[in-house]
Amino acid sequence: MPAFNITVNGKAHTVHADSDTPLLWVLRDELQLVGTKFGCGIGQCGACTVHVDGEATRSCLLTIGQAGERKITTIEGLSEDNSHPVQQAWKEIDVPQCGYCQAGQIMTASAFLHSNPNPTSEDIRGAMQGNICRCATYTRIEKAVSLAAEKMS
Repeated sequence: MPAFNITVNGKAHTVHADSDTPLLWVLRDELQLVGTKFGCGIGQCGACTVHVDGEATRSCLLTIGQAGERKITTIEGLSEDNSHPVQQAWKEIDVPQCGYCQAGQIMTASAFLHSNPNPTSEDIRGAMQGNICRCATYTRIEKAVSLAAEKMS
């Protein structure tokens, strides 16, 4: 089995996997970073969202062979103490119900706010529309993204 050198959450790792193995499974099974969730396996729900070179990316669609030298950040690496403004806003607004989709939601929101630090409600809805929440907490998600934008400014 081939070896791949990847950087996840600022740490170098060597993993052994077939080149077509989805990054999601390398993160969860090889590196034990289980905050990134499997939802649909076809990139439609957003539960597996991580940052790849700072961009929100569906880890179920990116293979370990495609990951290459890119910097990968999972929910575990967003902040060591849950102090990232998006994580703080999520707590203050009390967004989660079941919580399954929340890591992907937070990773999408944090990448979005990095590129658009002063979003409108319409901007937020557009950016977050690719993430499905089974509990339909979309109004709270929108409020939390807006609050996080305020915290970041």
